[in-house]
Amino acid sequence: MTQIEDIPALMVEIGARARAAAAELAYVSADAKHAALTAAAEAIWQRREDIVAANGKDLEFGRDKGLNPAMMDRLMLDEARIRTISDGLRAVAEQPDPVGQTIAEWDMPSGLHIRRVRTPLGVIGVIYESRPNVTADAGALCLKAGNAVILRGGSESFYSSGLIHECLQTGLRVAGLPEDAIQLVPTRDRAAVSEMLRMTDSIDVIVPRGGKGLVELVQRAARVPVFAHLEGIVHIYVDKAADREKTLRVVLNAKTRRTGICGAAECLLIHRDVVTTLGVDLIAALVDAGVRVHADETLARLPGTVRATDDDWGREYLDMDIAARVVGDIDDAIDHIRTYGSGHTDAILTEDDVAAAHFFTRLDSAILMRNASTQFADGGEFGMGAEIGIATGKLHARGPVGAEQLTSFKYIVEGDGTVRG
Repeated sequence: MTQIEDIPALMVEIGARARAAAAELAYVSADAKHAALTAAAEAIWQRREDIVAANGKDLEFGRDKGLNPAMMDRLMLDEARIRTISDGLRAVAEQPDPVGQTIAEWDMPSGLHIRRVRTPLGVIGVIYESRPNVTADAGALCLKAGNAVILRGGSESFYSSGLIHECLQTGLRVAGLPEDAIQLVPTRDRAAVSEMLRMTDSIDVIVPRGGKGLVELVQRAARVPVFAHLEGIVHIYVDKAADREKTLRVVLNAKTRRTGICGAAECLLIHRDVVTTLGVDLIAALVDAGVRVHADETLARLPGTVRATDDDWGREYLDMDIAARVVGDIDDAIDHIRTYGSGHTDAILTEDDVAAAHFFTRLDSAILMRNASTQFADGGEFGMGAEIGIATGKLHARGPVGAEQLTSFKYIVEGDGTVRG
């Protein structure tokens, strides 16, 4: 890796090239973007052995850095995960092109015909940690929405992200699109992040994808608008009308399928009426699966649990741990989620339609689920092909950020010699 002496100059150059590429991307054809993404997908699959080898260097770096098992899992790529990355690019390619879509149209008594149509945001900066797959997802989605993107991957995924980026640029070349449409900051130096946060002349929005520390840094220091992706402090409320088999299946999947993703369940709330029946079975199943259950006073009497501390409520473990407590009723659960949740994803397990509606109307998380694993909190599972992240803010983009969420809109107004009286 070459040491770069003048980071500010580097970032100014990258920003200028991205801005020029964005001007061209705003009007390229849907076919060209489709061709670029499918060619990139093919390149990633053809170079899978090279990517795995590069990832080996990253894993070694991560071990030396002392990354925890959850972060190492996020970092690791094998052939199956590379297949998922390639398939994700193809899925984005097959999505409808959002640019130019008419969102709404109407006629006015004055004789004007008005349309509101989707338009690219321009240049998007994506700052992310560990996960090299974000390189492909973010590059693909920004391109699909007609945006140029500046990617600043985590230092841990430097080599993997670099090879994936090369494949994305192969796709751009095949389609005759500007290679500057997808740029990867070529340094681990954190000064590049600080520069990105101040690049108001070049970058239209920043998307941080990582832990609480990264997101808080970006929100605190950024002069560029931010799509916030906060912690996934995900709650599951087991209602008194929950089905036993569904509950056992969903909770175990939500916690154990992949503990290091933001949709993993981190807190279990159990209605007091089912504590001695379903609650006992549920805690036992989690313990048997190797989950450390940080339990409140009532549940801590059950075998295999540990007593929860105040720090366990509102904690994102990203590991084989879950907090658990008994709640008096659905409103008690809602109050707990409002107090300790992050507005990411929360779920209710119930066969009672009234209880589900109550839960959905009184909580305002970006994603609310019923009788489904929170591991589905993912743009690919929502039919978006991929996502940049789960936006937990309330302005512009919210929930999974796919191609549509990476557009703005403009008004097209047509008349026929129409004048205003």
